[in-house]
Amino acid sequence: MLSAGVRAMGLASLIVACAVGAPSANDRVAALSPPAMGVAPAALVALGPAREPMGWTDFCKRYAGECDARPLEPQTVVYDVKTRRAVERLNREVNAQIEPATDFEMWGQQERWDYPQDGRGDCEDYVLLKRKALMEMGLPRQALLITVVTDLQGDGHAVLTLRTDRGDYILDNMNDEVKLWRETPYGFVKRQSQTDPNLWVSIGQPTAAPQIVSR
Repeated sequence: MLSAGVRAMGLASLIVACAVGAPSANDRVAALSPPAMGVAPAALVALGPAREPMGWTDFCKRYAGECDARPLEPQTVVYDVKTRRAVERLNREVNAQIEPATDFEMWGQQERWDYPQDGRGDCEDYVLLKRKALMEMGLPRQALLITVVTDLQGDGHAVLTLRTDRGDYILDNMNDEVKLWRETPYGFVKRQSQTDPNLWVSIGQPTAAPQIVSR
């Protein structure tokens, strides 16, 4: 059963994420050394301005009302037991309801960000839906940041970062668990600014930004 935040969107079924399959257990172990040992901080640090993904730019042309947002002061979420359970439940529910499909299969385009209106989609579509549902549940926009990462093959992928008083947690269509960023197998590239969703900042170690997020 879908959470109230998802049901409020009027979507009987949700769409799919972009990735083809989750990283193997061995891949996760390799990717987590040494950050998982506590070397990396719990929260990612913004390094400077970054160019917004072309998918976000196009999304804002079609959903102008959702992108026409005034700047706000940064916020973090108090990640208590109640909030953690609600976030984890929402992540599982959205992941379970999605049938994976590429942008080419759905739209005939290399990159298109959209809500999973017909129950299909890829990674950024998961992220958009989770972000919207969590905001409708009362979480602040400034703590829900669309984030571009690279996977172990160097391909672009999109996840949702939840900024909390305990660190930056990642909601991912590739994993039902909500984990600290340093516990994931990804390279972190850029994400939305906390103050303005239309501004993007580079994060993590400097790396080449993928042109599209399709896995």
